[in-house]
Amino acid sequence: MRSETRDIIAAIEKSITLVAQRMDRETASYRLEEFNARVEDPTLWDNPEAAQKLMRDRQVLLDKISNVDALERDLRDNIELIEMGEAEGDDDVVAEAEAALRALRDVAGKKEIEALLDGEADGNDTFLEINSGAGGTESCDWASILARMYVRWAEKKGYTVEMQSESPGEEAGIKSVSYKISGHNAYGWLKSESGVHRLVRISPYDSAARRHTSFSSVWVYPVVDDNIEIEVQDKDIRIDTYRSSGAGGQHVNTTDSAVRITHLPTGIVVTSSQKSQHQNRDIAMKALKSRLYQIELDRRNAAINEAHESKGSAGWGNQIRSYVLQPYQMVKDLRTSHETSDTQGVLDGDLDGFMAATLAMDVSGKSRAEANAED
Repeated sequence: MRSETRDIIAAIEKSITLVAQRMDRETASYRLEEFNARVEDPTLWDNPEAAQKLMRDRQVLLDKISNVDALERDLRDNIELIEMGEAEGDDDVVAEAEAALRALRDVAGKKEIEALLDGEADGNDTFLEINSGAGGTESCDWASILARMYVRWAEKKGYTVEMQSESPGEEAGIKSVSYKISGHNAYGWLKSESGVHRLVRISPYDSAARRHTSFSSVWVYPVVDDNIEIEVQDKDIRIDTYRSSGAGGQHVNTTDSAVRITHLPTGIVVTSSQKSQHQNRDIAMKALKSRLYQIELDRRNAAINEAHESKGSAGWGNQIRSYVLQPYQMVKDLRTSHETSDTQGVLDGDLDGFMAATLAMDVSGKSRAEANAED
């Protein structure tokens, strides 16, 4: 067997080991038996919400077990094919099995990253908020490009995207927008995107075709589960209603249905501008609780995202990622040094590489590649 093939096998085995450890393989079968016993309980659906959560948790465990079993089976089968091909002198069989192992290494690597999504709220849905920085039309346009990028990323993941509120720019783009993104591990994937994003390009709004730098901030908060208690006292909030307006200042609603909630102790402001005022109050309150929960998560583990407690301005010195379209093509994350020249792919939602690099960072703040280089 070639040394390159042995290295690929070792990488797959390493990924399988990590995935198995994260799911606690030794106890997985016992936990599945407990789930199955509870599913057969005739009183299960007396509490529909609890039953739905149980079914989701059971399915997640089933998927984890199936993933490890499939990886181990595919690895074993292809090793046997290589050994058989080498014994019989069949180069075609060996080449086919080696190609399958290379593909399996990529799959195992992705499963390894997914296994890292085991934080307290990683499995939750998420709120994603984008705000344009200083710079007027340029920054508003950049904010709209970021919004399109994240919506496309979410759709590729099969997630559901619901716009919560939007404030259009005066000439183009958006001043701010907030989405609720629903799907397994939505928060776990997106939490690394919080921070300031910097764009360098030839401005389409500059008649002299000069290069401009624009900034927009992205902030991500987990949707709070029903089993997580976040208390918000009436005396701590101010609720305002206002008329929501669309692009060009045209009024969308004939009544003051949009809702803005201000949390007085922290200064947090959340808004919702759907058609129903009652619905807006509910959406805004959930968003507020999610913001407060995020602050609590940050206090417990500052490594999640220290920027949530002190955002700073959307400008120089606070950016986490640069998107350079001129004079060369490059997107680079300043935390992990992960980069790509496929700028159009990134702006079309190809973000998994950047998110995975951040997830793989050690607690020390070093990337996995840096940590391995020191070993």
